[in-house]
Amino acid sequence: MFTGIVEEIGTVLALSAGKITIKASKVLEQKALSGSSIAVNGVCLTVAASSSDSFTADIMPQTLRLTNLGKLSVGSKVNLERAMAADGRFGGHIVSGHIDGTGTVESLTPEGNAVWLTVACSADLLRYILPRGSITIDGVSLTAAEVGDSYFKVSLIPHTRQETTLLNHKVGDMVNLEADVIGKYVERLMSFENNQAKPESKKKLSYEFLAENGF
Repeated sequence: MFTGIVEEIGTVLALSAGKITIKASKVLEQKALSGSSIAVNGVCLTVAASSSDSFTADIMPQTLRLTNLGKLSVGSKVNLERAMAADGRFGGHIVSGHIDGTGTVESLTPEGNAVWLTVACSADLLRYILPRGSITIDGVSLTAAEVGDSYFKVSLIPHTRQETTLLNHKVGDMVNLEADVIGKYVERLMSFENNQAKPESKKKLSYEFLAENGF
């Protein structure tokens, strides 16, 4: 479990068959690191080995195909976050590190002290994104300020631009997207009727339905 608050920017040191090694410092501070989870550009990876200034994680072919980790090369910068500590502050929102899909950077437009980032993505992802709702882009917890038929926009404050890799992107680059988990669970619950799954169910959301399902 993560919060989408990036702790540091790491640098890819090596990529080999099924493994990635990343130079880091902040996320290596905990003593027992092997087996721990670290979000790399929002993708939850398990640490297989570590040194004083780097860690190595296993990475499956499926992960490379379905996320932008497959686009990385030696020297690439990545957003890093350790799993949330039980006694820590919840600064972002609930992030699982399980990417729902990818989007494409459509534009980067400065406005005052902010930069508007527009991301194009599929309708399957957009249905989980709502104005002023939470969205994770490359592991960064953000608020969707505008949602269209084929895109959404977020506004990047100076701190986010300085502490993450989002402004390293160019138009056309792929970004990892994870929608707010609550909407996905509600949709899944709504697909059940009479204890049988009906994925195409058109049942409407109601106060009665939410009460029946523990909300």
